[in-house]
Amino acid sequence: MAEKQTSKSVIFNPLSKNNPVIVQILGICSALAVTAKLEPALVMGMSVIAVLAFSNVIISLLRNTIPTNIRIIVQLVVVAGLVVIVNQLLTAFAYDVAQQLSVFIGLIITNCILMGRLEAFAMANRPWPSFLDGIGNGLGYTIILVIVGFFRELLGSGTLLGYQVIPQWCYDHGYVNNGLMILPPMALIVVACIIWVHRSINKDLQE
Repeated sequence: MAEKQTSKSVIFNPLSKNNPVIVQILGICSALAVTAKLEPALVMGMSVIAVLAFSNVIISLLRNTIPTNIRIIVQLVVVAGLVVIVNQLLTAFAYDVAQQLSVFIGLIITNCILMGRLEAFAMANRPWPSFLDGIGNGLGYTIILVIVGFFRELLGSGTLLGYQVIPQWCYDHGYVNNGLMILPPMALIVVACIIWVHRSINKDLQE
């Protein structure tokens, strides 16, 4: 029962109580760069989940054989290999989205969330808990990207996933899309609003 509870906390804590973006303040750069539309935000989130989960497992399997003085290099090599695979799959099966994400898929290699979880968790735990930790932190990251992408695309373009959501009659009666929402600074403001709401609900996180 204790092990099940531990596994549950490993995968669910990063969704809110220990969210990597709004609590640990990691991975902010990609939240600014890929959330002008909901679709690239979703794809970026799924890519991070895949890379983080499998890199955690690989590093956990190798943790007892990796020399301490080159562990960071080994972690980078593992993450880089997985990122190349993800990038090639996106290019093959979702070319338009891959073009929208551009260099940001490659920058997953330097994402603080990945390196932090590899160093803090995968190097000290078995493969299954490491896999759950990767899934949990990846989902926590993706949730924030989806929320930010949802509001930026809806208010900035009047669409969601490319489909028109705000009806034409609203525009006919004077509604205008907020062009500021699709600019990078608004991503930071939306993330700040999420942090404010989250801290208001979770009083124990307030300093």
